[in-house]
Amino acid sequence: MSTEGERTDPWGSFEPYAQLIRSLMPRAISVSVFDADGEMRWTSETTTGPDLVNLVEDVLPNARQQRDAAGELRVLEGSLPVYFCWLRNDAKALVAIVAVVCRPSSSGELDPARSFSLAHAFLRPALECMRRDLIARAQIEDLNRSVTSLDKDLALLLTDAAGARTGSAAGDNADELKSLVQQAMEHLECVTAALIVPDKGIVIMRANAALSSADNQLVARTHRQLLSMAQMRQEPVIINRLNANGNRVPYRILSCPLLQTGGRAIGLLALFRDPQAPEFTARDARIGDILARKAHGIIESNYDAMSGLYTRPAFEQRVRAVVSGAKKNAQWSALYIDTDQLHVINDNFGMHVGDKVISQLGELIRRRLAPGAFAARISGDRFAALLPTGLDDAEQFAESLREGAEKIGGMHGEQSMHVSISIGVAPLDTAAGELMHSLAAAETACKAAKDRGRNRVETYQTDDPSIVRRFTDINIAGRLRVALTEDRLRLDAQLIAPFVNGPDVRPHYELLLRMIDEDGQTLGPDRFLSAANRYQLMPTIDRWVIEKALELLAPHAPLLACRPVGFAINFSGQSLSDDSFSEFLFDRLEHCGLDPSIFCFELTENATVANVGRAENLMRRLRRLGCSVALDDFGTGLSSLSYLRQLPVTTLKIDGSFVRDILRDARSESMVQAIAQLARGMSIATVAEYVETEELRHRVAALGVDYGQGFAIGRPKPLQEVLAELPLIAAASTAPSASADDPLLEAHVEAAVANLH
Repeated sequence: MSTEGERTDPWGSFEPYAQLIRSLMPRAISVSVFDADGEMRWTSETTTGPDLVNLVEDVLPNARQQRDAAGELRVLEGSLPVYFCWLRNDAKALVAIVAVVCRPSSSGELDPARSFSLAHAFLRPALECMRRDLIARAQIEDLNRSVTSLDKDLALLLTDAAGARTGSAAGDNADELKSLVQQAMEHLECVTAALIVPDKGIVIMRANAALSSADNQLVARTHRQLLSMAQMRQEPVIINRLNANGNRVPYRILSCPLLQTGGRAIGLLALFRDPQAPEFTARDARIGDILARKAHGIIESNYDAMSGLYTRPAFEQRVRAVVSGAKKNAQWSALYIDTDQLHVINDNFGMHVGDKVISQLGELIRRRLAPGAFAARISGDRFAALLPTGLDDAEQFAESLREGAEKIGGMHGEQSMHVSISIGVAPLDTAAGELMHSLAAAETACKAAKDRGRNRVETYQTDDPSIVRRFTDINIAGRLRVALTEDRLRLDAQLIAPFVNGPDVRPHYELLLRMIDEDGQTLGPDRFLSAANRYQLMPTIDRWVIEKALELLAPHAPLLACRPVGFAINFSGQSLSDDSFSEFLFDRLEHCGLDPSIFCFELTENATVANVGRAENLMRRLRRLGCSVALDDFGTGLSSLSYLRQLPVTTLKIDGSFVRDILRDARSESMVQAIAQLARGMSIATVAEYVETEELRHRVAALGVDYGQGFAIGRPKPLQEVLAELPLIAAASTAPSASADDPLLEAHVEAAVANLH
């Protein structure tokens, strides 16, 4: 397809026709072609005097009005006859005027009517060819213009506004709408364009630089009437002439509504042309309607329908734009807003009322946002906002939101409905890359506000231990999820040794979890278990531990068949509450190929007492399978003793907070001794945790405790190292099952003995 610059001039050259006319009329001196407005488009003469042009102006009214006439004869100075021939299209509209200048006749006298009729009869074949050629050229030009126009329309409608913009911050979706409005104004040749969506607080205007402030204000006032018309008509509206009052509109207006699925207009795209410009056409309306639909699509994908605020993905884009483009010393503050007890409103008044509260909170936030600030609904009843200001101003803004939220409540029917929000305020971490990391401090402060009574504003303080703990958990939780995904966890094992040897006494190891961070450093459970518990990651971690432990132990099943050593595995109260966890556990135990009796499963005392029914059922199933069951952190609960008779536990692990103080606290010593005596009377083994010194080791053993665990007994080491020592441990075992009947076991023992030599 040829471009606009490559088009052929529709008037072009008429030299072949001039030659034909000269052959048909030998007296012809020159041939000139004028358009329907009397402008000369071509002539066979190198110069043309003003007399001919003046004659054309004289005959032009006749050419336009005498639709059935073929032309007329005029005379130039010097008695030169000029035959003006009208060329018309099939609708008899004037297309061109052909002027043929001739030499005077030999008689010197002219009969205008007879002379023109005779000359026209001679020229008719050439004139008809010219007429058809001009009509064809005009049609080709019109087609060329249409194709070019359609090509531009298609390019506009298919171009992604985000990709078309230049110089804007990447990911700033508000620029998509700005770019779309700018493109609409330029493509449809308007002096100004406006996108107005009141419910979303969107007002975007693009105007020609020549537009006056008075005109700008007029455009601003017009939008109310246009919005009302959009609601009524729900289709593009063209206003080219008069408004409803009969007064001339200072602009030509094209108004295209932004329609929701149900047909309600939420806003409009308004385009304004100068009154001297061409009128808006149906084609313009179609293009405007498509652009309005495109704008609506951008809004739908970037704005939450219920609150009118950004969606979470759109908010993340804006946050990334702010973080990447933050200037040095620029202050940004983050707000994390959580609706208090929305479930109570849903339960008492219905979900539709809860949805209305969310909508009202979104409107409250949106109305109060300062220029440059933005906000989003990031989950069900939670919001986030970024303010280009310091903490003091952000706190005041948060407090005004809190007070405004209280006013949303009131009487609903015969019941009083209370609405409140808890808000956390913190400086935005512009060094963080991911949204929740950037907002982590604000979310932490919000959680603290919830813990401290709700309906309050809390600011992140580095000297507040509970807030700092929460902040650490938020950050470590993301890293822990990645570590789980990338299998960057490791099992260590710590020895639990008996104080007294006996035929039924054997050492065992507690499996301990370690996390390997991004730099290859090992993190202990004290660094990440708090976050795992807070963010409900423990069931996933417990499954990983069980799967990994069975995977590592399975190749050593023959050596473990004589039970030279056991392994203790912890699982959490969260897993105890998980309906699918117990089936997962027993399925793995039954198909792992290991003797279940080598395992002891530990549950904390608090988790057991909190869900004693589930705990008892799980413990009894484990005992029937042959596993041991331990109560971990025993002594820290408030009512565990009353459950000991019904729970089939085999071991009590005395909490280390008692053990480490027995040398200087008589009460701790008495507590440890009492637990040991109670457990012995019930045929339950006891383990003292945190046995860190030899002195503690001897004292705990003297108090009647059966096993010890701690640095004085053995430090944790990778489970693979323990398994590498397993042949030696099995060789040293005196368990009756360690016989020569198993050739594989015998080979392992011989290898271990050979290593000793």
